[in-house]
Amino acid sequence: MAKPKRRYVCTECGGISFRWQGQCPDCSEWNTLEEEAPETAFSARHNLGSGGRRIAFEALDAPIRPLARRTTGLAEFDRALGGGIVPGSAILMGGEPGIGKSTLLLQAAAAIARSGQDVVYVSGEEATAQVRLRAGRLGLADAPLRLASASSVRDILTTLADGAPPALLVIDSIQTMHSDMIEGAPGTVSQVRASAFELIRYAKECGTALVLVGHVTKDGSIAGPRVLEHMVDVVMSFEGERSHQFRILRALKNRFGAVDEIGVFAMEGAGLAEVPNPSMLFLSGREEPLAGSAVFPALEGTRPVLVEIQALIVRLQSGATPRRAVVGWDSGRLAMLLAVLESRCGLNFSSAEVYLNVAGGYRLSDPAADLAVAAALVSALADKPLPLRGIWFGEVSLAGEVRPVSHAGLRVKEAAKLGFDRACGPVQEGEGLGKLRYRGIAGLPGLVDQVMANA
Repeated sequence: MAKPKRRYVCTECGGISFRWQGQCPDCSEWNTLEEEAPETAFSARHNLGSGGRRIAFEALDAPIRPLARRTTGLAEFDRALGGGIVPGSAILMGGEPGIGKSTLLLQAAAAIARSGQDVVYVSGEEATAQVRLRAGRLGLADAPLRLASASSVRDILTTLADGAPPALLVIDSIQTMHSDMIEGAPGTVSQVRASAFELIRYAKECGTALVLVGHVTKDGSIAGPRVLEHMVDVVMSFEGERSHQFRILRALKNRFGAVDEIGVFAMEGAGLAEVPNPSMLFLSGREEPLAGSAVFPALEGTRPVLVEIQALIVRLQSGATPRRAVVGWDSGRLAMLLAVLESRCGLNFSSAEVYLNVAGGYRLSDPAADLAVAAALVSALADKPLPLRGIWFGEVSLAGEVRPVSHAGLRVKEAAKLGFDRACGPVQEGEGLGKLRYRGIAGLPGLVDQVMANA
């Protein structure tokens, strides 16, 4: 039998190398390569075509039971999940340190426990006294959930096997768990994969909803093997800036509901409070029209959220290279939009510094924000404020055309509900958008003329 080769796996990106080196060749991180335990090698004569248990096949149209969900008691959490937690599902939640993952899960676990269901909360990072201290600060000390501090998967599953399976099992975090069947320290790729597999198998067999907390790397991705995200049913990201009050719970993968749904929370002294109307949160402080400010109706899953886009243009007197700074939007898309404005509209941004910010720390990925960004840039360049109660949406092509976007009616309906009275967008979207005054824009030259006229 051939001697198995040694493999070294990067704990940051999961890259594989067959020799140890100080720097990972894939992600360029230092001292992250750790040796992985060799897998059992089988001879070429090993046959997997016999000796197994026969499986039963089913028809595609076989009757199924309706999908039953358990509500968490937090409407924003349920919304991001698609309506609640599905029994037997595995949920992976990632987020930066200190963003509030443990606080959110403790609040949800306490609400479910108070409803009469059995909930187990296992912390591998904190002692039980620390968790109880946080629960007391949040006013959750009376919640009848079972709390433990452990990191051995064998100990956890042995303890749970003694009684009825709980309705919810929270593991905080999966990087602190270890299995004695695998060599290596907790947090290594092999340990994370093996520990998650055993916990997920228990959840599927017993019908227990499992929530795994995952650490993230510097680029925001969940640490550990990429296969971890494939093993679970739901992948959620808890986002936000520490300097801002709000937090966003975003569903990146959901086998039981729509992806890109979000739940919005505000960090307060008594924990995370739900924000049922996030548009008011992101638009707070807009009391008078200012140059360089445009409102964009973003769409997160099925929820429209109105956010403010702010632009600042600073003319340079010397021949220094102008700076482009973007917060909350794609810097490459800003460069493309500036090039289109210069080429198609004759505007000069090459001798000015451009600063773009999405207010409230919100992050935009919707291409429909192109027209709102362009309106804010033109308004800042001309020093002419846009209408205070107007919204802007539309995708801009390299030819300067404003193209239609999805769910225009939903965006406009949310704006009208918040008191906005006018909208600017693609020409094709101007019909059937309610009582709100709509103006179609065919291209960026029309946008420039409208801003210059201060319409």
